[in-house]
Amino acid sequence: MLSQTSEYALRAMVCLASRDGGLTATPELAKAANVPHNYLAKVLQMLAAADLVAGRRGVGGGYRLCRDADQIKLLDVVNAVDPAKWLRVSAPVDDPALEALQRTLDRATHSVVRVLGQTTLAGVVQHNNGQSEMVHHLAS
Repeated sequence: MLSQTSEYALRAMVCLASRDGGLTATPELAKAANVPHNYLAKVLQMLAAADLVAGRRGVGGGYRLCRDADQIKLLDVVNAVDPAKWLRVSAPVDDPALEALQRTLDRATHSVVRVLGQTTLAGVVQHNNGQSEMVHHLAS
């Protein structure tokens, strides 16, 4: 449902949220997030354009979050790199079975949007401490 770019952006943002807030060099971030370096550089540019990360070039440069991790929702990240492309809109159909399928897909999409919109980077990072927002929202 989510694009590879969205997944890579989410991985990078979670890795940055796991850091102390200092700058993380792109090669180090690429390795930590398991994302190809060149691809990550483009993703980071999109995230910077959305004011989710800030970067500094040169020796000692890198990227950091622009806001606290508890202020950044996963949906913010997805929308920054792949705005609404991943939400599929279908034309109406006359077949009852296809209508039922469309309603099911719509419910699934709305559930994903709800979880991503309610889950912060901090919630994902805290998951290892048993305090995950994502687990809470999936259970509700």
